[in-house]
Amino acid sequence: MKYVLLAALVMASPAVAAEQDAIDGCIDQLRTVGGPDAANGGEILSSEYSEAGTLVMLRDSGGTVWRCIGYNDGTVGELAVTNAADDGGGAMARANSEPTTTTDTVRFAAGSSSTEIDGGLTPGSSVRYVLGARNGQFLDVSVAPQGDGITYQIFNPDGSFLLDQISSDTPYRGQLWQNGDHVVEVINTGSQDTAYTVRFAIE
Repeated sequence: MKYVLLAALVMASPAVAAEQDAIDGCIDQLRTVGGPDAANGGEILSSEYSEAGTLVMLRDSGGTVWRCIGYNDGTVGELAVTNAADDGGGAMARANSEPTTTTDTVRFAAGSSSTEIDGGLTPGSSVRYVLGARNGQFLDVSVAPQGDGITYQIFNPDGSFLLDQISSDTPYRGQLWQNGDHVVEVINTGSQDTAYTVRFAIE
């Protein structure tokens, strides 16, 4: 049996290739770590796309419900068994407990110089946000976590530090001195899964 989509239960989300890649990545990861019930197929209960990652809820052939955070390159940031009675809000056991580092290219809407991205990280994991910018421009970064342990650091295009790792309590504003892709890495140094919102602006 293959994993099939229950259209009536799918949350409204853009029908984009990035979302499908995230769903496929979650299915592949579940088949790898979920045991015989997962390998024998199941159902995709819902999919909720966002730029930071796609939340996918799946049920394997044994009836176990899984919560997965997938990305548009097919990688998986989190895969966990969840209580079937809650809609994926309370993970009970994490099948993929190893910390991960993913990369996300930041894009601004036409005519805008700022954007906000919602994300979530398991303990020890990080996301590297890539922003193209020029020498002399000003970069603003602020991170608002829904918990403790979120830090961030900023790298110049040559890999050197623009900003050493600091707490999310402190926003950053500074003038850039290199051309190219700058990287803002958000890190969960705490012991709990933590959601956050990060804001970027380039002037």
